[in-house]
Amino acid sequence: MIEYLSLLIEEHAFTGLFLASFLASTILPLGSEAFVVLLVSQGFDIPMVIIVASFGNYLGACTTYYIGMRGRIDIIENIFSIPAEQLETTDKWFAKYGVFLLLLTWMPVIGDAITATGGLLKLDFKVFSFYVFIGKAARYTLLAYAASGVLTGIAQFDLL
Repeated sequence: MIEYLSLLIEEHAFTGLFLASFLASTILPLGSEAFVVLLVSQGFDIPMVIIVASFGNYLGACTTYYIGMRGRIDIIENIFSIPAEQLETTDKWFAKYGVFLLLLTWMPVIGDAITATGGLLKLDFKVFSFYVFIGKAARYTLLAYAASGVLTGIAQFDLL
């Protein structure tokens, strides 16, 4: 069974990572962090892990942005489970911090609200894309290299 799971991960690692990252940034309340750490621990190429996870998460955010841009409050509230009060709060944050707030779209709970509000405010898509992708890539870069460093440290002490 372990061999089968290892083979499954090896053959579909980047597809699975992309899907997990995409879904984590859209309708499913899941994280892709464990998948990133798993692939790093299995020796997958760290820059490729970062690129795939960042791109998947970015495209998921674009989906949420688009739904917001189309003004689909019903979908945002019912499917994404983002209450109107949270959207109002992030609207105030945009007024205070501007587009730099988009760097935080990777954060749990508030990230989807920031993304949806960016769409509702009809922010320029190029500006949205720039800040969202930078924020998400920075997050996955830190995560992947931190996981790599921790695993290297554990291996040095022969704890694996």
